[in-house]
Amino acid sequence: MRDDIKSWNRLPAVGHQHVLDIPARTARLPLPPGAETCIPFGNGRSYGDVCLNPDAAVIRTRALDHMIAFDREHGRITCEGGVILADILELVTPQGWFPPVTPGTRFVTVGGCVANDVHGKNHHDTGSFGNHVRSFELLRSDGQRLTCSAEQNADWFAATIGGLGLTGLITQVTFDLLPVANPFMVTQAYRFSTLDEFWHLNARAEREWPYTVAWIDCTRQSGRGILFAGQHAPPQAELPVWKSRHRTVPVDLPFSCINSLSLKAFNEVYYRQKLPRDRYVAHYAPYFYPLDAIENWNRIYGTRGFYQYQCVLPPHVSADGVAELMRQIARSGMGSFLAVLKTFGTRPAMGTLSFPRPGATLALDFPNMGEKTLQLLNRLDSIVASAGGALYPAKDARMSGAMFRRGFPQWEKMLPFIDPRFSSGFWRRVNKPEG
Repeated sequence: MRDDIKSWNRLPAVGHQHVLDIPARTARLPLPPGAETCIPFGNGRSYGDVCLNPDAAVIRTRALDHMIAFDREHGRITCEGGVILADILELVTPQGWFPPVTPGTRFVTVGGCVANDVHGKNHHDTGSFGNHVRSFELLRSDGQRLTCSAEQNADWFAATIGGLGLTGLITQVTFDLLPVANPFMVTQAYRFSTLDEFWHLNARAEREWPYTVAWIDCTRQSGRGILFAGQHAPPQAELPVWKSRHRTVPVDLPFSCINSLSLKAFNEVYYRQKLPRDRYVAHYAPYFYPLDAIENWNRIYGTRGFYQYQCVLPPHVSADGVAELMRQIARSGMGSFLAVLKTFGTRPAMGTLSFPRPGATLALDFPNMGEKTLQLLNRLDSIVASAGGALYPAKDARMSGAMFRRGFPQWEKMLPFIDPRFSSGFWRRVNKPEG
């Protein structure tokens, strides 16, 4: 049994009987023997078990790494599903284009962006990744190849965007790009001392800026933090010289560097950092992908891994719900130093199981401290469920079936489109009979 296929947070720790590779998009789908199931595995940047298939098989897709077509005039690209956003950026940004939506790392595959319908700092302005997908090819276990778009095989299109890789293998994707003048961002940072102040600042910032996101100090119930707003720099902007700085966490640590003392120290320093008084220009890399500058940053949590927890709360209860989540986290003494708060806009998602929806979303990382951590996450679940919210499957390693069904009431619409040879640890967990 192979155990070298892991998700980014290293939880859950599972093995696989078969690790399969698809060598080309024109190749037949490699399938495990008998009735064993499989799930696509891209670059391993999902959290939890949406990309894992315990005691079964995964299909690695990174060999599908070819660009197919790039319309430089209109900003549309077609690439294979295993291409990562870093390669897209390297190709299109010098030619005046940018991905329309990007998550917090550029080391994710395009197929993964579709399967998890990823969102970014500009959801209030632009929606999620699926809103910009024109078409994709879906390879099924019976050999069928479906071209899917809003006009052709539209039901498969909706089931696959945000469909967690369960409908088949995405071999190629065509999506629209965003025009930019250069690879720099105009940004501004706003310090706030309470959540009430955040809501006011964020509402104002969203009217002016296409990108907004806040870091929150989870060691304090007040919810102090820093709001970062940004927009792509105009052509006439004075551009600084930028040099990439690369660091790495060289070894697996036997323990987590994240504890109550280090959290408080880090959050205090980060909150008190000197902020520019006015707008400033920065390269897109540190603005969108600050953690990408540290290779293997997940190792700071030690070999036991960590839990990522991301929820969304409806607009009418966002303020009270986030405040209660912050109270529970601060009281537990297990705050997250990677705590991100932002709001989703009203643009409807294209996918049946898409996570983004109107409201506020809070994302956190918690070191795996065993039962103590799980008890905290269960308390957070209760708050989210009572508010009518949902958890993000792409960042989950322990959600219950009841929590999943409550957060995704259209889940049964997915069932006819799931490939009979495809499954995952996540899907079996949330569909396991409870009692």
